[in-house]
Amino acid sequence: MALFGNLSTVRAQLIRRSVFDLSFSYLEDALRPGTAANKRVLGVGVGETNRVELGEGAFSLEQAYNTKLRAQGRLESHIQYIDIQVLLAGEEIMEVAEISTLKVSENLTPTKDLIFYHDSRATSPLRLSGLGATAVFYPTDGHMGALAIAESALVRKIVIKAPVH
Repeated sequence: MALFGNLSTVRAQLIRRSVFDLSFSYLEDALRPGTAANKRVLGVGVGETNRVELGEGAFSLEQAYNTKLRAQGRLESHIQYIDIQVLLAGEEIMEVAEISTLKVSENLTPTKDLIFYHDSRATSPLRLSGLGATAVFYPTDGHMGALAIAESALVRKIVIKAPVH
């Protein structure tokens, strides 16, 4: 099931795999003010995403977006990748549910590693706020992110896609 907390707490909870070590080294660099990675993420235009290859099949999606109303969100999961989502700025609500409790609405695999689910009120909310707030979603975790807390706000986030195997 999903893990969440600050970056160092989540890192300590994950099973040691070289792809996670690589991912967290990149994240620590990106969170450090003034580094090239930090400047690149902070410079992403609203609504844009930069992809950065990390190695071992992992990649980063550096994003900037405005949060949205829950009615505009969609529950999703992934089969091939584990999501490590880390905030650099802003705050958002994410919702999570075990996929066995959800009903598939659209399965884009194998063309795209993305499965959408019908809305469910059986989700649990996570509030991510501030630099280094982290959530990890496994293939069994349906998740809906980018949800506004009170009103739409700018979020800068990195999503690491780490291969399951």
